[in-house]
Amino acid sequence: MTRPLKLDPDRLFPTDERTRGIARALYGEVARLPIVSPHGHTDPTWFATNAAWSNATELLLSPDHYLYRMLYSQGVQLSALCVPDKNGAPATDPRAAWRVLAENFHLFRGTPSSLWLGHVFAEVFGFDIALDASTADLYYDRINAALATDAFRPRALFDRFGIEFLATTEGPQDDLAPHHAIRASGWRGRVVTTYRPDAVIDVEHEQFAGAMRVFADKTGEDVYSWDGYLAAHRKRRADFRAAGATATDHGHPTAATADLSKDEAERLFNTILGDAWTPADAELFRAQMLTEM
Repeated sequence: MTRPLKLDPDRLFPTDERTRGIARALYGEVARLPIVSPHGHTDPTWFATNAAWSNATELLLSPDHYLYRMLYSQGVQLSALCVPDKNGAPATDPRAAWRVLAENFHLFRGTPSSLWLGHVFAEVFGFDIALDASTADLYYDRINAALATDAFRPRALFDRFGIEFLATTEGPQDDLAPHHAIRASGWRGRVVTTYRPDAVIDVEHEQFAGAMRVFADKTGEDVYSWDGYLAAHRKRRADFRAAGATATDHGHPTAATADLSKDEAERLFNTILGDAWTPADAELFRAQMLTEM
């Protein structure tokens, strides 16, 4: 038996009646203002090509680490969710992956993911029944049918949602061609990049070694010397500014900062490039790089 999908208009407001009334009034003042999103979890290629998404899984499940990490924590293999690994996307049927999400959607009760997807399902795709195993195919087919229309292409949704500004996040090892393509297309939507250098700052990052090699290739600098490493960051920051960036973004475990002398910073840098660094060294280097940024 299907369950109704009903969104309480006060679902994000406090439970205290008086406070909720204040929150509701404040929200009413801003609800129709344009969206300014300084950290949008979006792929700039969407807006560069304006190509239609092929299915619900490709859009809503396999790119969303909040969804697939929860499911993985409950024993679901990532390959069953069409999540790419180092060899690319697995040969999993997207409909089968969507059914796995639907069968396990109860796991998200009380989470931001449930709130977010409930809004998407009801307000964007017009569903009035809840997602579960019995409605998985209905959801999948209706979402796919919508995605095949021009009204659900990336730029059309950008305009429909009233987005004024959207910042994506790329690393120094990433290609900024999609952002340049957006600017060259003549489309009026404002999508910019943000510089997130975690992969070449955090020696504990799984991509550190490979990202450093790409960092060197893209900048032509000796990134294994302290001066060359900083020069490479300056070059990439200039590239990012040319693509519209106005900020950096850092996924550090803490907000620690440091202000080492040049000699101290250089010695620390040489340490983290070797094999004898400690977690404390990694933390101190991240802290120093927040200051350098």
